Amino acid sequence: MIKAWFKSGSPWIWMTAGAVSINLLLVVGLLLLIAIRGLGHFWPADILEYQYQNQQGQHSVIIGEEVDESLLHEAQARAAGFEVLNDVEYLHQYLVKTGNRDILGSDFRWIQDQYIREKTAPDDLIAVERREWGNFYGRLRAVKQNGEVIAAGEQAWPVAQEKLAKDLVLFDEIDRLQDKDVGAINYNLERLRLKQRALELKNQWNDTKAQEFAALKTTYEAQYKVIQAELSKLNREIKTYSIVVSEAGGREIDIPLNRVVKLSRPNAMSVLDKSIEYVKNFKAFITEEPREANTEGGIFPAIFGTVLMVMLMAVVVTPFGVIAAVYLREYAKQGLITRIIRIAVNNLAGVPSIVYGVFGLGFFVYIIGGSIDKIFFPEAAPAPVFGTPGLLWASLTLALLTLPVVIVATEEGLSRIPKSIREGSLALGATKAETLWRTVLPMASPAIMTGLILAVARAAGEVAPLMLVGVVKLAPTLPLDGNFPYLHLDRKFMHLGFHIYDVGFQSPNVEAARPLVYATSLLLVMVIVGLNMFAIAIRNNLREKYRALEN
Repeated sequence: MIKAWFKSGSPWIWMTAGAVSINLLLVVGLLLLIAIRGLGHFWPADILEYQYQNQQGQHSVIIGEEVDESLLHEAQARAAGFEVLNDVEYLHQYLVKTGNRDILGSDFRWIQDQYIREKTAPDDLIAVERREWGNFYGRLRAVKQNGEVIAAGEQAWPVAQEKLAKDLVLFDEIDRLQDKDVGAINYNLERLRLKQRALELKNQWNDTKAQEFAALKTTYEAQYKVIQAELSKLNREIKTYSIVVSEAGGREIDIPLNRVVKLSRPNAMSVLDKSIEYVKNFKAFITEEPREANTEGGIFPAIFGTVLMVMLMAVVVTPFGVIAAVYLREYAKQGLITRIIRIAVNNLAGVPSIVYGVFGLGFFVYIIGGSIDKIFFPEAAPAPVFGTPGLLWASLTLALLTLPVVIVATEEGLSRIPKSIREGSLALGATKAETLWRTVLPMASPAIMTGLILAVARAAGEVAPLMLVGVVKLAPTLPLDGNFPYLHLDRKFMHLGFHIYDVGFQSPNVEAARPLVYATSLLLVMVIVGLNMFAIAIRNNLREKYRALEN
């Protein structure tokens, strides 16, 4: 009976279904772990106040967020110099985010439960998110204007919130003027300098050109002076207010409001207030630029760079992959050479990605990019334009990396189209090229989209080759802006995958970076899923469109 059951093949079906189910559970579990650890970072955690007495009997007050806890074995505790009370096997300890790095020297510290005398969460504790030095935890004492106290005690909180809102508006205006207006003027002045250098190299520089360029330069300098005057006014205005806060030890410190991003009292918030704050925190994470060596702020430049690079890669890899597949399937003579080419294409899919990065650096950047600079941008020498890693070379390198996937998927799609459809088209008087363009390729478009989906999924998560051909830790400007030619393919860019690597393995503040690794990983998965869902929707639409023709 059992032997017959095995011969029927049913056990193998059940084993296959079980393996698929286990894999699915593992994937779902991994995504849940990333989601819980990542999304939990944005919830406004309560600020706790600990009355702490260490083993020497010294009393201190610790203020901060409780971010983790663990058990320390008795032997490890004694080796670390802790006195184990009550003869327990494990010491219960908490990881507290104390902030105040400019005062304490570190954002985090471990404290042992046996030394905690009291733990409370007073409503008056505040969290100050700063542009530098991370968070500050303590109590708000007063608000100052030009060094004079204008509010103290309970009145300080609403006044501080009001003045901070005004300063944030001013900061955004300053940021806009510096990044967009001043940046545009500097960009135009640099282009003017390069044009002058180009004319000098061609021996076309004369007095007429000199007067014309001088007039343009004068115009730009006049615009710059106007903007500088506006910036000076805004900078004086934004430095008007400051807050007085006290840290856990009782020392009072002045913090200028222009260095503050947000003030919050999480202990005094209701669940609804915390939910609203949670949404704001997540929105800020995906729309703002990073700060503090990528351990604070948002990751918008990395999201933008990832999506833009993948889109450019898709634009390049799709036509080349389809053309190669059409030639191999429809035009090439099926023989030994064609089989060797197919084997080579399949082997290329297994080449380590870092090898593609080395090839892209040597061929695209140094050979092609260097040649482009010599021919088209001699005036920029010795500074490289395209002869340095950038967005274009990163996209081409990943297009080369994913090309075998598109070729194989397209060939499989072409092979599934019945021969009778080609013969019918030719019998009606169409040429072979017309048959391919009007009949075969449209019917193979779902397979082409499948190859593109696989290519996007792989390219969006690649990091190793990008480290050699264009990705950077922090990009001063986006590759797409309002300056002609608008899309700057020579610029370096940020990438979510590299951001995860940098924050997780290169950050000087490991504990602060850990939740950002999970949050960025989740966002990278969401970006890949979003791009794939868009491509899948197009593929399904094409499949439904040509299903009747296939039947």
